[in-house]
Amino acid sequence: MTIEHAQAHPLSKPWGVLDTHPWSDASAEAKSIGEIWYERSNSTAAPPSLLLKLLFTNQPLSIQVHPNDAYAQSIGLPNGKTEAWHILSATPEAKIALGLKRRVSSEQLRHAIDDGSISDLVVWQAVHAGDTKMIAAGTIHAIGAGLVIAEIQQRSDATFRLFDYGRGRELHVDSAVAVADTGPAVCFTQPNKVTNERTILVSNSHFVFEQINLAPNSAWCLEAERETWLLAVGGSGRAGSFDLSAGDAIFAQLDHVNIHAGRDGLAALVAYTGRIVPQLLQCVDMETTQ
Repeated sequence: MTIEHAQAHPLSKPWGVLDTHPWSDASAEAKSIGEIWYERSNSTAAPPSLLLKLLFTNQPLSIQVHPNDAYAQSIGLPNGKTEAWHILSATPEAKIALGLKRRVSSEQLRHAIDDGSISDLVVWQAVHAGDTKMIAAGTIHAIGAGLVIAEIQQRSDATFRLFDYGRGRELHVDSAVAVADTGPAVCFTQPNKVTNERTILVSNSHFVFEQINLAPNSAWCLEAERETWLLAVGGSGRAGSFDLSAGDAIFAQLDHVNIHAGRDGLAALVAYTGRIVPQLLQCVDMETTQ
């Protein structure tokens, strides 16, 4: 039985930001923060299956692709990387790229990587706060500037770059061509509101990603039989013995998490392994306010 306050670890990136407030005060310790990884507070425990992150972009990220499980294991990695993004904030011009405008051959993709025209071949789309996208392994993708994103993914850092805006970092042409789907993106998400409090954002064979919105001063029990991550994104509250505000995360497994929403309610993202849990969230007490 486990309930832990997840530890937030900032990572410096060339495309990061100087100020990560209100999500984190990490910018007081380091500059150009691009990612915050949430890790279990018990460092001796077995590594979890999922990795929860926050991304902060001041410049475009590389155009990249991740391998599936089979390819990752063929090169000695434990698993591939399917991920999902939930947009927390976006500037008016913010965009992401998913898939290619048309299907190309492997040779054509290699040529587009070599001459940089891959940047015009990907499909850029505007995004707004509240949008959710799933990026299946093999999908060529990129994230533009001006975004704060909550990401849940298979626990892997296997990334193959196709284009990096002249930053001088290594490209991974052979591996990228080997794993990439060389056509339009086929992964589309349709949020499914299952209760007044729960909306399922993404469900696949690797994880379920949900958004929960709890009324002010209400009390709930969250079923965390499997590996479960909860990230507060609005309001305040308490989970187990831990206070929650925007940017705080909880890891739980083989346990029930008692959650008390604060006077302004609590908005959070929840991710867990396996299939959708029908009774994930049960109301314990609802204090009505006028």
